[in-house]
Amino acid sequence: MSTAPFFFKEPFRYLRWASINKPAYFYSICIGLAGPGIIAVAVPTRKYLGYERIAKVPQTYPIPKGPRPRPSGFEDE
Repeated sequence: MSTAPFFFKEPFRYLRWASINKPAYFYSICIGLAGPGIIAVAVPTRKYLGYERIAKVPQTYPIPKGPRPRPSGFEDE
């Protein structure tokens, strides 16, 4: 017989056991489950407090308009 409690039979006792005996699994699952809730709360809160995005991040390097100068002085001799 295992000393670990069953989740569906005793959920709070199991969560306590998991937090003591397997903390990496327990806390990573807790953080993962909290993520969507944080997003649901953080976005409206930032808008309420007046946070605005200043500019979009450029996705490409801007290409200069007009003819490009040819470099000189690098010819092979």
